[in-house]
Amino acid sequence: MSEDGKAKDASPVADNEVVEETADTVVLDDHALAPSSRGRIDTGVTPGMQIASAWAWRFLVIVAAVAVIGYGMQYLSEVVVPVTVGILLTALLVPVTNGLQKLRFPRGAAAGVTVIATIVLVAGLLTLVGTQIAGQFESLSTQVGEGVQKLRELARLNFGLTDTDITNAFKSLQDAITSGGALGQRAAEVGSTATHVVAGLFISLFCLFFFLYQGDKIWAWLVRLFPRQAREKADSSGRKAWVSLTAFVRATIIVAAVDAVGISLGAAILGLPLVSAIGILVFVGAFIPVVGALVSGIVAVLVALVAKGPIVAIVMLAVVIGVQQLEAHVLQPFLLGRAVSVHPLAVILAIATGVVIAGIVGALVAVPTAAVLNTIVNHLAGNDVDPEPPRPLPRRRPAKVAADPPVTDS
Repeated sequence: MSEDGKAKDASPVADNEVVEETADTVVLDDHALAPSSRGRIDTGVTPGMQIASAWAWRFLVIVAAVAVIGYGMQYLSEVVVPVTVGILLTALLVPVTNGLQKLRFPRGAAAGVTVIATIVLVAGLLTLVGTQIAGQFESLSTQVGEGVQKLRELARLNFGLTDTDITNAFKSLQDAITSGGALGQRAAEVGSTATHVVAGLFISLFCLFFFLYQGDKIWAWLVRLFPRQAREKADSSGRKAWVSLTAFVRATIIVAAVDAVGISLGAAILGLPLVSAIGILVFVGAFIPVVGALVSGIVAVLVALVAKGPIVAIVMLAVVIGVQQLEAHVLQPFLLGRAVSVHPLAVILAIATGVVIAGIVGALVAVPTAAVLNTIVNHLAGNDVDPEPPRPLPRRRPAKVAADPPVTDS
């Protein structure tokens, strides 16, 4: 065939040179001849079927690998989730440890002070919420009773329900909760969950301390587990992922703080109770994209409905929507930028997967995990959004250029 004919038959997609160089199978019209010890045998398999089968078995291998990894993560979720939480906390708190180290603290002491300060801060916030709820419990319980009565009246007027229907519905719900077997089963589930939460908390704190103290050494050890040819790519992928993770965590902290301050300020202006509790709930809920903002906003609106009535609840709903729109259209694009760009569909699927694997904690870590995986895949594929992350390079002294020897007349 002439060169012009080859150029016309060349596929714009397939690597024709590789096919020509490695084709042990001879293509004869519409099927292939496979090589064997007795010569070439007509297998009757068309080239299209060969390509389809090659894609099929590779796809099955990939699916099986993903399934095994997913099963292993679910089976070890009581370890995987706390370690992931420890990594997220490390991305948030490593500047504190670095700052203390610059103040002449030893690295271990700086990491210990950071962990202890974090525990004290979280305990203080929980104490503040508990004190506020205990101080306003009596008035809040009265308001809850009045709110339930208002809801009964709204249900009777708008849905045609009678007091008997509402009472029977409450009674059925009460019987389902207080039934002997169900109550004992729920108590056992609560006790088991509390034990797992406490164990996971200690694992996260230990991981946080050692990640802050010896994170670089741990990462170097992990990189050495890879083959020599893959260590450079593994190291650069990890550094890219760390930059993406720290950007995500710090931006989320700022967004959560703005949400909490904005909604708490609106609740305080409207004179709602439990302003601090609402603010802390909004702050925690902001770490779960889409779902967390919705739940925390609903709680704030319900408190307004119970405490002040439907008019104030509508105003509180407007405040919540306004703050969340500011977050979605101004803060997140400005703070996150292109470094952690994840498609909204990927966000929803990641949250759903996290909930299935590890419940609320899984929803918390799902989106940063998706952002990290997205960064690693793009880096390995050569589609980095941003250039390589900053990394201090050893300074080399300029080589001294040897002077040319003087030319002498012979």
